[in-house]
Amino acid sequence: MLYKDAARLPAERVKDLLARMTTEEKIGQLTQPFGWKMYDKQQDGTIAFSEEFKQQVRAGGIGSLYGTLRADPWTEVTLENGLSPEEGARAVNEIQRYAIEESRLGIPILFGEECSHGHMAIGATVFPVPLLIGSTWNVPLYEEMCRAVALETRSQGGAATYSPVLDVVRDPRWGRTEECFGEDPYMIGEMATAAVKGLQGERLDGEASLIATLKHFVAYGASEGGRNAGPAHIGKRELHEVDLYPFRKGVEAGAMSIMPAYNEIDGVPCTSNDELLNGVLREEWGFDGFIITDCGAINMLAWGHDVAANGAEASAMSLKAGIDMEMSGAMFAGHLQEALDQGLITEADLDKAAGRVLEAKFKLGLFDRPYVDPAIAAKVIGSEEHATLAREIARQGIVLLKNEGGVLPLSKSGFVSGSGSGKVAVIGPNADNGYNQLGDYTSPQPKEHVVTLLAGIREAIGEERVLYAPGCRIQGDSREGFASAIAAAEQADVVVLALGGSSARDFGEGTIDLRTGASVVSGLAMSEMECGEGIDRTGLHLMGVQLELAQAIHQLGKRLVVVYINGRPIVEPWIDEHADAILEAWYPGQEGGGALADILFGDVNPSGRLTISVPKHVGQLPVYYYGKRSRGKRYLEMDVKPRYPFGYGLSYTTFEYSDLTLSSEQIGADGEVVAMANVTNTGEVAGVEVVQLYVGDKVSSITRPAKELKGFTRVALEPGETKAISFTIGREQLQMLDRDLKPVVEPGEFEIMVGRNAEDVIRATLAVVQDEV
Repeated sequence: MLYKDAARLPAERVKDLLARMTTEEKIGQLTQPFGWKMYDKQQDGTIAFSEEFKQQVRAGGIGSLYGTLRADPWTEVTLENGLSPEEGARAVNEIQRYAIEESRLGIPILFGEECSHGHMAIGATVFPVPLLIGSTWNVPLYEEMCRAVALETRSQGGAATYSPVLDVVRDPRWGRTEECFGEDPYMIGEMATAAVKGLQGERLDGEASLIATLKHFVAYGASEGGRNAGPAHIGKRELHEVDLYPFRKGVEAGAMSIMPAYNEIDGVPCTSNDELLNGVLREEWGFDGFIITDCGAINMLAWGHDVAANGAEASAMSLKAGIDMEMSGAMFAGHLQEALDQGLITEADLDKAAGRVLEAKFKLGLFDRPYVDPAIAAKVIGSEEHATLAREIARQGIVLLKNEGGVLPLSKSGFVSGSGSGKVAVIGPNADNGYNQLGDYTSPQPKEHVVTLLAGIREAIGEERVLYAPGCRIQGDSREGFASAIAAAEQADVVVLALGGSSARDFGEGTIDLRTGASVVSGLAMSEMECGEGIDRTGLHLMGVQLELAQAIHQLGKRLVVVYINGRPIVEPWIDEHADAILEAWYPGQEGGGALADILFGDVNPSGRLTISVPKHVGQLPVYYYGKRSRGKRYLEMDVKPRYPFGYGLSYTTFEYSDLTLSSEQIGADGEVVAMANVTNTGEVAGVEVVQLYVGDKVSSITRPAKELKGFTRVALEPGETKAISFTIGREQLQMLDRDLKPVVEPGEFEIMVGRNAEDVIRATLAVVQDEV
C-alpha cells in the first residue's frame, strides 16, 4: 500500500489512500466528535472505550477527536476523575491503537486540543491569558511560550491546537476580550507569526510540534454591541485592512489550520462564506491547510442564522464553501450522506475535504509515528522550567497605570520610616482566589499549583507581616466582610487591594467566609464568572460592592495600591482618582501572584504596556486608537480620549525621547527609509521601555486612520543610558488599499511618529514621490 510508505510525498500518499476509501470512510475523516466522551477512566488509571467510540471506528473511522484530555466543568472532568499527564499519554496511545488496528485502512486519529494559554488538561502549565501576553510587547517571548505549550501537548499525543485567537477587539464589553491580544491588527499579526512558528516548529512531524489553528475567521471581535457571535457590521475595506490582516500574517507564516467565526458579515455566516474561505483564504492567499468549524457552527446555519432549511442543506453549504472538518461532527456524520444522495454535494467535494485532512496527518507523521512516550509527558508537562517562563511572561505583561508620589515599589524592610507596623494588608476578592487569576479555558488546578497575590506577598516579605481579608465577593451585595477588611487595613501601613473580575467556571470550590477568608466546606459552589466566552456585559465597572470596599478602606488614610485581576478593561473613575497606585494584571496565570509581588517590591521594574485602550466611560466606546479623523472630537459630557491610551504604561524610572530623524526626507513608493530616535533613561533605576512606531498618511484618496502602529521594540536601559532606536519604513508600513482593494502607496506626506504610547510621540515628516516609469 503506497500510502503506508513513509518515503513517498504526502500528496502521493493522499491520492493512493483516497482511492481505497469508501464514502463512509471519507465522511468519517471530516468529523471530530468529543474525545472525552469516548472513554471512561478506570480505578487503576487505564481507560475503557465507550460503545459509541468502538461503533464509530467500525463504521468508517473517526478523523479527529476534540478535547480528549480537556478538563473543566463542561466536560465534567475533574482532578479526581481526570488523567494525570502520564495517564493521559497512555490513554491517547490506547485510543490511537484501537483506531488504527480496528479500522479497515488503519488511518490514525488527529487529536485536537484547546491551548489558548496552556494545554487545557490536568497538570499542564497555565500561562497568562493572551491579553496579558500582548501587553508584554515581546514577540520572541511569546514564541518561546508557544514552543513550551506545543511540547506539553504533543507529549500527550495532541497534534492540533485551537489557537491563536487573532480577533481584533472593538468593544471590550465582549466576554472573549481576554482571549485576544488587543485592539491593533499589526500587533496581533506579529503575535500570529510568533504563534505559528512556536507551535508548528521547524517540522510538523517533530515531537514538539502542533498544528496552529488561526481563529476566529473573521471579524468576530467586531460584533454588534460586544455580544458574542453577533453580526459584524463592517465594510470590505475595514475587513481587509484590519480584521483579515493578522490572519494573512499567520497564513504567510505557514499556519496549517483555520477556524471560521460564528458571526455573519453582511448577511453571510462565516461558516458558509465561499468568498472568504475559498476566495480570499485559498485562492488569494494560497492557504493549503484544512478548515475546521467551531463547535455547533454548522447547526447555526439552519437554526440560528436560518440560511439553510435543514441539516443536509447546512452541511452541504459549509462543505461547498470550504469547510473540511466539523468540530462535534454531528452535522457532517448525520447529513453528508443525505446531501450526497440529494445531489447537493459530489464525491469530488468529499475527496477534496478528506484529502486536506489526510495530508495534514501525513505531514504530522501520524501514519509513521502514531504513538507517544508517556515518560516524556510525565517529565515535561508542568515542569519547573515552564513555570519559570509563565512567571516571566506575567512580569513583563503587568501594566503600571498609576504611581502617585512613587508609592511603588514598596520596601521589603518596612513601609513607614521610623514608625508604623511594617505590615501590609492584602484585601479583596481576588487576593487569594486562584481560579480568578487564570482566565477562561483553564483546567482544574490543585490549590498549591497556583501562586495567588496573597501567597506571592507572603513569600516576598514573610507571613507574619501580612494581614488578609477578602472583604467582599466579585458579585453580590454582601458587606459582611467589610468589618474584617477594615480591621486588617487599620493595622497595616499599606493596603494592597485586589479587585477585578473572574472568568472561573464552577469548579466546585465552594465559597469563602467573608469574615475570616477561610474556605467554606459546604459543597455549595458559587461561580462569580463575569467574563469569558458567552459572558458579555453592558458596562465595564466593577461588579458587586467592590467599589464600596475601596471607598471604605480609602477613608482610613492608608496608602492604597489597587491591583486589578480581570479579563477586560475596568472603568472606575473614582479609583483612578483616589488610589495611590494601580496595577493592571489581567489574568496573570498560575505564577501571577509571584510576578505581582516581584513588581510590588521592586525586584522587577514594570514594563507592560496596554494593547487595548481604556475608556473614561463606557459611553465612549469604541475608543480604539486608530479611529478615523472624522470620528468627532467630543460628547456633551466629555471628550473622546481614553483614560489610558493604547501603548500606555508606567515604569519605576522615566524615559525621554529625542532627535527623531529620517535617513531620507523623500523616497519613492517602493523605497525605504530608516527612522532613528534616541531614548534615554532619565531616572535612577534600570528599566525597559517599549518604543512604538506609528505612521499617519496626511492626505489620501481614501480616508485613513490618523495613526497606525507599524513597529515596536523593547529597550533595556540603565540609569542615564541613551540608546539609538531605528525602524525601517517601506511599502508594508505606508500602503493602503485603493478603491479596488489593491495595495498601493500613494504619493504625498506621511507623518512618522515614535513614542511611548499612541498619544505621546515625537514626529517627523516623510515625503513619498511617484516612482519614475
